[in-house]
Amino acid sequence: MTKPTIRNEKDGSVCEQKDGDTIIRAALRAGLGFSYECNSGGCGACKFELLEGEVETLWVDAPGLTERDRKRGRHLACQCRALGPVTIKAATAPEYKPKVLPKRQRAYLIGTRDITHDIREFRFRSEDDAEFLPGQFAMLDLPGLGASRAYSLSNTGNEKREWHFQIRRVLHGQGTHILFEKLAEGDEIGLDGPYGVAYLRTESPRDIVCVAGGSGLAPMISLTRGAVEAGLLADRKLYFFYGARTPRDVCGEEMLRVLAGFGDRIVYVPVVSLPGDNGDWHGESGFVHDVVARALPAELASYEFYFAGPPPMTQALQELLMVGHKVPFEQIHFDRFF
Repeated sequence: MTKPTIRNEKDGSVCEQKDGDTIIRAALRAGLGFSYECNSGGCGACKFELLEGEVETLWVDAPGLTERDRKRGRHLACQCRALGPVTIKAATAPEYKPKVLPKRQRAYLIGTRDITHDIREFRFRSEDDAEFLPGQFAMLDLPGLGASRAYSLSNTGNEKREWHFQIRRVLHGQGTHILFEKLAEGDEIGLDGPYGVAYLRTESPRDIVCVAGGSGLAPMISLTRGAVEAGLLADRKLYFFYGARTPRDVCGEEMLRVLAGFGDRIVYVPVVSLPGDNGDWHGESGFVHDVVARALPAELASYEFYFAGPPPMTQALQELLMVGHKVPFEQIHFDRFF
């Protein structure tokens, strides 16, 4: 059988697709800068046109494709496998070239801890190294599931081979059901990563703003830890906004408080959208993007922004920054998850 190879007419690049890989994973594993974000079928950033050859579609109804896309013969590189040599037309850009090549390995659950009533931290140790950039994510292959799940990392790259994920329990979610109810310490999973383009830009001289909602906490904690480890906060500040629905959903401060510079170089601002009527909440209330707009001391275009959370939050932040305050796109970093 002819080996599956992928040729991109856009830039002339060619790569080989290994067993189990999708087109996007094969390209990124080869160091190619194919456009992508979520790696899970939701965002549509990895759309391509099939010019020659045949592909297998893994998720026919993936929301990343519109009906118009399907009628025009477009596909998602994260949901397709080449069945032989194929020629495609896919968007590429230098910023998508992985700084750390993703790889598959086995990992084992070594511990968990509850962060809130519905967010739990899962710690895994891998066979090989834990090399990734602050803010990136990994694909987990969980027992009993046919498709990978993408989860963001909360720690930073380390020699202990540890990968930490802070995951929110999703009602009727198959992945979180296995993680929360089935997986026991010592159990093996498949881990593939790192992925993601919303990683910490250490070369930027600007003050940093991290905005998290829900389990978007994980990559923002990773970014903050990475900024401290890299010495970025010696001469600048990091503003950390956490948007929660109710006071009992608020989290993050305990992890930030132990970092050098907390309260001075690291400013934590929790925001609650539904504070209730009992008067127990005395912090900021409303939508987190509105608080970001009024709480930052300088013009928004002077900051480097990172954010992760529910789609309505990320959409509101994009509009606030790009449309409302003309923040340059290269100062805005996020990976869309749906």
